[in-house]
Amino acid sequence: MVTTATSLIWLAPSAPVEASSKKAAERQSTKRTAAAPSKAKPVVQKAAKGKATVTQARATDTKSSKKTGKNRSERVTAKLGGKGAHGGKALAARETRLSMRSRAAERPVVPPRLSFGQMAGLHAVGDPLDLKSSVALVVDQDTREVLFSKNDHAVLPIASLTKLMTGLIVSDAHLPLDEMITITAEDVDTEKGSRSRLAVGSVLTRGELMHLALMSSENRAAHALGRSFPGGLNRFVALMNARAIMLGMKDTRYVEPTGLSSGNRSSAVDLATLVATASQDPLLRQLSTSPGYEVAVGSRVLQYNNTNRLVHNPEWQIGLQKTGYISEAGQCLVMQASVAGRKIIMVFLDSAGKFSRIADAERVRRWMEHQHLAAVAG
Repeated sequence: MVTTATSLIWLAPSAPVEASSKKAAERQSTKRTAAAPSKAKPVVQKAAKGKATVTQARATDTKSSKKTGKNRSERVTAKLGGKGAHGGKALAARETRLSMRSRAAERPVVPPRLSFGQMAGLHAVGDPLDLKSSVALVVDQDTREVLFSKNDHAVLPIASLTKLMTGLIVSDAHLPLDEMITITAEDVDTEKGSRSRLAVGSVLTRGELMHLALMSSENRAAHALGRSFPGGLNRFVALMNARAIMLGMKDTRYVEPTGLSSGNRSSAVDLATLVATASQDPLLRQLSTSPGYEVAVGSRVLQYNNTNRLVHNPEWQIGLQKTGYISEAGQCLVMQASVAGRKIIMVFLDSAGKFSRIADAERVRRWMEHQHLAAVAG
């Protein structure tokens, strides 16, 4: 009870005090308003003016923002390749490319297929010149002296080096080089799925097919030469093997005329024999070392170039050459050339690396030139 009484004593006077204070405040506010009515109007006008200013500023900022955004959009669109729909197409194309790259990055990495030489451990064999080819042979063409050798009796796939024998068989037959031959579906590569610029239905002369096969390693051209040979493809392949036996190429076997099959195999020793024979044929020498050749196919003119860039090098005097590659064979190269005053035959098989067979040939040439200078000085 004491506590309640005390509360009542404290709360009782508060209500009248608040009421009187409120009334006094209202009276003072009324007096101020009546005494200075002229000051209120300018304040309202100022506020209205300020509001208009803010509104205008906001409108200006909005326009500026839209303009800046538009300019930025135009710059991005222009960067992507055009305005409007063209820019949208470019953006879509870019997104497609990025998506394709992303999918490609997610694909599992497939290790490169090993060549027969790599699987046999031939690359583990070292040599004084540090060649990248697992098989190499350098022979003096006139004296038959072996100047350099490395795994020269190993029997390996020979890829498009096969086309040297293909050319030799056609040349030996003395068939008319101006005879027209049509590329057919039979000439399409089903072994490796390789592409060709000679579409089915293309018509070329036998001489043109020979040129493309030996210079640019054109597979459909080489196959067409064998298919159109009197007696057909089987007889042609039989003649290839018979010619190899006649030349004493005991480790050599052919199953088709292009080299796309890994069943075409030989050794460096046998290939040196083939190069020595083929280099005696003026037609094979001319066609295999031709730097480039244009051929008319229908309404088109196709430009072909030599697969061996050394034929463009003035430091080399090449009489005959042929390159080759399939994954089972690695990078291959055979050449007949004049180096340091000697006619030599070079054979490089199963070279690791796109340009390594050329680099190996350059190493051998420099080595022979150094040997020659040392002999002259001595």
